[in-house]
Amino acid sequence: MSDNPEENLEVEEENDEAPYVEFDISVAPSDPTLELLAQQLGKSDIIIPFYQRKYVWKIEQASRLIESFLMGLPVPQVFFYVNNENQLEVIDGQQRMMSVKYFFEGYFGEEDSKGARQVFKLKGLSERSEYNGKTFEQLSPKDQRKLRNSTLRAISIRQLKPEPKEGGNVSDSVFHIFERLNTGGTSLKPQEIRNAVYRGRIVEELKKLNAIAEWQKILGLNKPDKNQKDVELILRLFGLYKNWENYQKPMLAFLNKTMKENTDFSSSRSKEFAADFERVVKFVSSAIEKPFRPKGVINSAALEGIMVALLENKPLDLKIFKERYRSLMADADFLTKIRGGTTDQKVLVERIKRARDILINGSA
Repeated sequence: MSDNPEENLEVEEENDEAPYVEFDISVAPSDPTLELLAQQLGKSDIIIPFYQRKYVWKIEQASRLIESFLMGLPVPQVFFYVNNENQLEVIDGQQRMMSVKYFFEGYFGEEDSKGARQVFKLKGLSERSEYNGKTFEQLSPKDQRKLRNSTLRAISIRQLKPEPKEGGNVSDSVFHIFERLNTGGTSLKPQEIRNAVYRGRIVEELKKLNAIAEWQKILGLNKPDKNQKDVELILRLFGLYKNWENYQKPMLAFLNKTMKENTDFSSSRSKEFAADFERVVKFVSSAIEKPFRPKGVINSAALEGIMVALLENKPLDLKIFKERYRSLMADADFLTKIRGGTTDQKVLVERIKRARDILINGSA
């Protein structure tokens, strides 16, 4: 098991094409006042997507931001995505806007477990700063007006084509908008963006499957990967389950499509996959110590080929599986197909077929 307290899943890198997407968006700049932004946050006209709902700034960081507005210094712009309900979803800028909202409210952050909130007094500024130690109410009326009427450049992005269906899921293009425009201190990883863009029951269902102890043991983790690479591997298996002959590269676009088309996770294939996944991970965990690691770290292509073969077929005898697994991991043909262009359509199909031939059919 990993000793890394932050739990980063180590996998061999794969070469995957960057997907080509065509879409039409409108980009509208505006300069709302801080007072208006705070009001819109309170009324849910501006919403924080659930994937980034944590507020992580320290009070010193938030205080320096407030001081910058009071001093008339420039502050980086924020980005919004205009959704089907005409709400502004925050792509980038949550920490800045929430800091302003909290200062206007007079309290820093949300309530703690006892229902208490910290009074927001500006902290960590220069000793000579006239604002040090002051709440919003303690500022002079002049400074209060200046802060309320200060503006923050906002860029609102709306998807025009392909047009999102009413009440339905957004286009794959929105994934790329989030991917390119999120500029926070910690860049979002692909699965984190998918959870934000293609939201639905599938997010929670993948999370449940990811929490299965035997799956985490297979990956060598004490707790789920902080970048959700483990969840992405399950999504990859689900996308290919009884469907791999329809796979088209690049893998990133295929995974986006899988999320988008299965947001409710209610199909018979979804239910079958969930049951088969739990069965197979428990079987593999009991049979092989540290599987899918031809070079010491997880090889996604090897994991995919073996797991898909096992997921789609009847359970094997444990002893037979161990012998055939060793044969597969020594098979020159299979090994060539878990290296290099592993997300190529032909290579992926042949890899799964080879795993099935050796593991299930016992072919040499």
